[in-house]
Amino acid sequence: MQALILEGMGKLTIGEVDVPLDVGPSDVKIAIHTVGICGSDVHYYTHGKIGAYVVDAPMVLGHEAAGTIVEVGAAVTGLKVGDRVCMEPGVPDLTSRASKLGIYNVDPSVRFWATPPIHGVLAPFAVHPASFTFKLPDNVSFAEGAMVEPFAFGMQAATRAQIVPGDVAAVVGAGPIGIMIALAALAGGCSKVIVSDLSGDKLAIAARYPGIVPVHIGTDTLSGAVARETDSWGADVVFEASGSPRAFDDLFNCVRPGGCVVLVGLPVEPVRLDVPGAIAKEVRIETVFRYANVFDRALALIASGKVDLKPLVTATLPFRDSIAAFERAAKGLPSDVKLQIRVSEPAD
Repeated sequence: MQALILEGMGKLTIGEVDVPLDVGPSDVKIAIHTVGICGSDVHYYTHGKIGAYVVDAPMVLGHEAAGTIVEVGAAVTGLKVGDRVCMEPGVPDLTSRASKLGIYNVDPSVRFWATPPIHGVLAPFAVHPASFTFKLPDNVSFAEGAMVEPFAFGMQAATRAQIVPGDVAAVVGAGPIGIMIALAALAGGCSKVIVSDLSGDKLAIAARYPGIVPVHIGTDTLSGAVARETDSWGADVVFEASGSPRAFDDLFNCVRPGGCVVLVGLPVEPVRLDVPGAIAKEVRIETVFRYANVFDRALALIASGKVDLKPLVTATLPFRDSIAAFERAAKGLPSDVKLQIRVSEPAD
């Protein structure tokens, strides 16, 4: 079948790929409708690797997806042909020690779409375990379904932060994940979320949401804005979602004594961590790697209407323009938040 294939760093093609589509007893086969372009997809395209994950063979990209079930395995219950679904792209070994501890996201043997050497789903069809496939409510579109995966990141970050109703949070970075974290924090009970970035366009998008306070760090500092918003006490939770090494210089100036810092962004170079500053405030530091046990909750929040992700979809391009879509995503245009690719129309 035709797929968007990363041949190597900076080289994309649309061509034939041989991906097994045999449906096991506990699997479903999905006609892919919409796939979001994630920052990790773009990083593999521009750099050919992320940390220890190296693209050393052609790989199909895409893992933020929604579609329609066209075949179900003999043992599948709760899902049927014709159901509109979204899919959690990481499948762990459910017998592993990590899975038994409830942290299957850090299972070393997890198979995650579009993470070398596992193919992604920018292709007409995919086969996936039914237990990691979730039916979309009627009021949730395919576009929103493909946004559940990145919103699950925000949910994981908010969960790790142990938010208490009324907390004030700060988020470094107004990219897709930064805004998702801010929305998850608000849904989790934060009274306000202060979001910083260098892009006025992205901050303007974030500021459309009630409860988000934008801070342009070209003319202000996050710590200064936090001080103004909290009577100099500091934010209860600070989320680092930019991955910029410079963000760490101001991080512990933003958090209150006894507060929490959650590290989400992945720096591409070493960072300076103010350990004395963290110790002096007895700051709790949490880290986030993907997500676990939150995918259904993320979908439920979207379906409830409490979280509206539709304004974050900047453009949807047809599959034939997939390469152009990735070229645009790699430019990092300030006005772009989430680009999506429509692979096919829903199955009859």
